[in-house]
Amino acid sequence: MKTHGRSVRNAPNAHMHAQLPTPPKAEKVDHQVVVHGDDRNDEYFWMRLSEDQRSAKVPDAHTLRVVDHLKKENAYADVLLAPVKQLREDLFLEMKGRIKEEDLSVPYRENGYWYNDRVEQGKEYAVHMRAKANADGSKPEVLVDFINENTMAEGHDYFDLGDFEISPDNNLCAYSVDTVSRRQYVLRFRDLRTGAELPDVITNTSGGGAWADNKTFFYSRKNKTLRDYKILRHTLGTDESEDVEVFHEKDSAFSCDVYRDRSDAFVMITTGSTLSTEEWYLPVSEPHGRFTVFLPREKEHEYSVQHAAGEFFVLTNWNAENFRLMKCSAKNTAKEAWSEVLPHRADVLLEDVDLFIDHMVFSEREKGLTHLRVRKLSTGEEHPITFNDPAYVAYTGTNPEYNSNKLRYGYTSLTTPSGVYEHDLNTKTNTLLKQQEVVGAFNAADYGSERVWATARDGQRVPMSIVYKKGTRIDGTSPLLLYGYGSYGISMEPTFSSARLSLLDRGFVFVLAHIRGGEELGRAWYDNGKMEHKQNTFSDFIDCAEFLLKNNYCDPKRLFCMGGSAGGLLVGAVANMRPELWNAIVAEVPFVDVVNTMLDESIPLTTGEFDEWGDPKEKIAYERMLSYSPYDNVKDAKYPAMLVITGLHDSQVQYWEPAKWVQRLREHQQGEEPIILKTNMEAGHGGASGRFERLKEVALIYAFLVERAGLL
Repeated sequence: MKTHGRSVRNAPNAHMHAQLPTPPKAEKVDHQVVVHGDDRNDEYFWMRLSEDQRSAKVPDAHTLRVVDHLKKENAYADVLLAPVKQLREDLFLEMKGRIKEEDLSVPYRENGYWYNDRVEQGKEYAVHMRAKANADGSKPEVLVDFINENTMAEGHDYFDLGDFEISPDNNLCAYSVDTVSRRQYVLRFRDLRTGAELPDVITNTSGGGAWADNKTFFYSRKNKTLRDYKILRHTLGTDESEDVEVFHEKDSAFSCDVYRDRSDAFVMITTGSTLSTEEWYLPVSEPHGRFTVFLPREKEHEYSVQHAAGEFFVLTNWNAENFRLMKCSAKNTAKEAWSEVLPHRADVLLEDVDLFIDHMVFSEREKGLTHLRVRKLSTGEEHPITFNDPAYVAYTGTNPEYNSNKLRYGYTSLTTPSGVYEHDLNTKTNTLLKQQEVVGAFNAADYGSERVWATARDGQRVPMSIVYKKGTRIDGTSPLLLYGYGSYGISMEPTFSSARLSLLDRGFVFVLAHIRGGEELGRAWYDNGKMEHKQNTFSDFIDCAEFLLKNNYCDPKRLFCMGGSAGGLLVGAVANMRPELWNAIVAEVPFVDVVNTMLDESIPLTTGEFDEWGDPKEKIAYERMLSYSPYDNVKDAKYPAMLVITGLHDSQVQYWEPAKWVQRLREHQQGEEPIILKTNMEAGHGGASGRFERLKEVALIYAFLVERAGLL
């Protein structure tokens, strides 16, 4: 390939090495942790603050001590990142400039009304609109605002509209708001006829819920560990203290939720852990009745239920590792009464099913890529919806109406902006309704993507999705960013990113490693990347990096890696295993203090994740996670430069994990590369809220990488 045309004007890392200031040094306070006879000293345990301490208007002395340390870390980060200050601003403006600031979503119809969203010039949040359908069902020319997130966000450093649900008579809206970034939502109600707020206010909810009738709303409540553990029934016009508990999930490994079934016949409760689920149902005509269990929970049985045409359809892994579809009468939901609709296949993962009056749409994954397949119920005829990119993702979209012959679906690839399509289930034709507009000189044909497979050390073939700007040299001289996750069975999708163009246009190659622990290659791919097989996740990632080096996709001196949350665990582990491999590492909200977190059942998410990591109260599980926990395996080594990002109010990975990890890394750093911690003092796990504020965090990361690559 031809050269990209952008020279390396500065030696890599030059700014980072120039007269580095002394980083903050946290006090060490002995804190012995003795488990199974193993005595560990967690000398930075004192950095912990409760959420009450973090949110207190008048902080106590300990809070001030911790916050002061984090502020010193931020000041240190600002000094080290000062050489890229202008680049950060340039990148932000560049990425923002690609976004169409005034835009409308594709409208959808539900229960006689059309809904869509708009975003406005300079505004961070969306405005939600609706209007009653015309007599022929078509969309009116004008839709009316009913929720303006920008107005609601005023005065808050953080804002998230969790969800909104419209009452069956279309007159009321239940909506939820989080202004702390702690995933604790306040639920409110609005009269859409007048715009008036009802007096009903419900605190500490998960954000979602379901109407049964126009007066009865079901929602889930959180406990002190933020686990969704109860479902309550609220009657409009009453105080939340009068709400009635209808379901209590007492197993600390399970969390519950409630929703209205798409058929509008039932309110459903779903409760689940990592490997087991259970569903309950209640006819909407009996809002004060008792929920009935569909099938009692069983160990390692996952199932979900949909209702249509008087029958229940069950997506289940019962005797089906990659899931199959069953159905049964609503009169008898025992497994013995189930009949098979779509059988299990060893090489295809059945991810989801959308039901229509005369069609089923199967969302499947084969060889790591998503597929959509349609079955016409009246004839049994099937047809696929086909796609051409080497790496892409297709998914069913907003399809609230059962009595329809049109399917909304989304499609995107590493080089194709996301689009919303309508597929006529009868004629098999596709219509593009809207494609993400990239403002400026973007041309998809200027970018290339590939799908390649690395051979892992145990012989398994690991897929990777690659994108770059055409003309970028694939001859061992280009910088490359390798991104991974590899946990919870979550597949990393090869989606388009307009922000990522800022890296590609500067000559970066970007690669997604679909390592074990995700579910790209079926359920076995997940099972072989967790618990006793967790090391496969880390070795796969390293083997992918080695493949890319061997095949000249990158400059060995400019190989970068990045991951967030459990992906932060990934990059933390490979930093310990192969520190010399990387020029720099970006770890966002990284889960790096695995053992201490999994020993503490008061921390959100801990009890629900024993099936993912193991329960360290068991010696074999303790020793296993101790073998890879990044915080516990820091050693004297020449670590690469690191940018570590966290949020003070993070409820999923507590801020003290990366804060402690950074201190220990610096203590053992044998090289000169800086280790930087940046804490968002107002945000949580997802970072800043608002469509533009988020870009500032992306610009920070990209500026760090561009400077490290010598492209400043």
